[in-house]
Amino acid sequence: MIQEMSLEEAVLIDLFEPGLHIDNNSNQESFHRALSIIEKRFGTNAPFTYIMCFQDSTCMNDAQDISPKTFHHLGVLKNGFKIVSDSNVAAILYSIKQDIDALNLSAILVTLPQHRKAPMDIFLDHLFTDVYKFNFEFYEMHCEKDSVTHPFHNKQGANYIADEDFRELSRRNIQMHLESLPTLRGKLVILKSFLIPENIFLHGFTTRSGGISYIPTLSSLNLFSNSKRRDPKCVVAENFRRLGKAAGFDPQTYFPVKVDHANNIWIMGKTEPDSYDGIVTNQKGVTIAAPGADCIPVIFCDPVKKVCGAAHSGWKGTLLGVAMATVNAMISEFGCNVNDILVVLGPCVGPCCFTLSQVEAKAFYDIDPQCVHQFESPNPKVDIRRATRILLEHGGIRPHNIQDDSVADKSQNLTLCTSCHPDKFFSHVRDGSNFGTQIGFIAIRD
Repeated sequence: MIQEMSLEEAVLIDLFEPGLHIDNNSNQESFHRALSIIEKRFGTNAPFTYIMCFQDSTCMNDAQDISPKTFHHLGVLKNGFKIVSDSNVAAILYSIKQDIDALNLSAILVTLPQHRKAPMDIFLDHLFTDVYKFNFEFYEMHCEKDSVTHPFHNKQGANYIADEDFRELSRRNIQMHLESLPTLRGKLVILKSFLIPENIFLHGFTTRSGGISYIPTLSSLNLFSNSKRRDPKCVVAENFRRLGKAAGFDPQTYFPVKVDHANNIWIMGKTEPDSYDGIVTNQKGVTIAAPGADCIPVIFCDPVKKVCGAAHSGWKGTLLGVAMATVNAMISEFGCNVNDILVVLGPCVGPCCFTLSQVEAKAFYDIDPQCVHQFESPNPKVDIRRATRILLEHGGIRPHNIQDDSVADKSQNLTLCTSCHPDKFFSHVRDGSNFGTQIGFIAIRD
């Protein structure tokens, strides 16, 4: 009798034992024990179930290829099941993840033998985030397998693999699978500014194509991961690997700002603050960057002193003067002349799509009335781009040294509205909380 209703939305049965067929007599008992656990937990209403097994078995993807004896026991899975087989655990779990993401599921019951728990934890830690909740139930292996030595656990065995070595092998296993995946949404595209001298600086603004992120609002070159989103760090790392290869920088020497929506600047080489929205450096061989998904990724350079900077400027950071704080850091720390500094505003939300409350918009109106449209409405439209330009000009940056959406040649416009171009950019305003992220990056060439 089931004492309380289980809340899991899907079930995963781990039968991944190389050489063991799901329908082989030596594996039947283990499989039936797993099904018994599911029946005890869910009764006759088990969620959709995924059965993972090694690809060298003759596991097939439909019930007709399972023996009548096994099929009889699968009556507990009346809501459906799918057999997912491969030689690579990462490939199996990534395929299952795509299925449950398409259905927006997050609570999963995993039933597996005890010796598989530690390896499974490693794969789940890498391929999933805190969005997902996994519960575990253990079944005993069939007696013929009970005596098998498992290198991961038997520390007396000659083939024992240390925990850290196994973790590294698993990480490589995941990386190899992700590297094998095709790019989504077309080839990787990087936008370049005509203002920044290519012989001195490597730079660009990313778009959303050319990565492997498959969730619609993150597809495909999402460049940010946190515990509240469904894109794990390993997927974002693979996107960065592909970006670095296309752009010509090493992801291992990549430094993004630690966003705080304020105006703190890190001078690279000095103590790194806990959070900051701008970076400046004169170091070669490093790539600095600012993220954007409506906020402005701003990049700066001084071709004379060979100094560069990157800043993240949302509406709060814009009002706090993060762009000029970056300029001032270049001047005070590296002796840059304000007349030599070039500034490029990347893709960001435009006044067509961005609104604030009238109280919040008042600060932009005070910078320049043209920064606010329909000011008398409860939620005026705000132009954070124009405000950024005005503050930069007030700080001494020459107007022709700023590239934004005011360029005469619109084919040179990089400051496109992220919300208006779903084919090109991610947008928090448009896509909600599970939004993807693009970046503006810059580096000093050797």
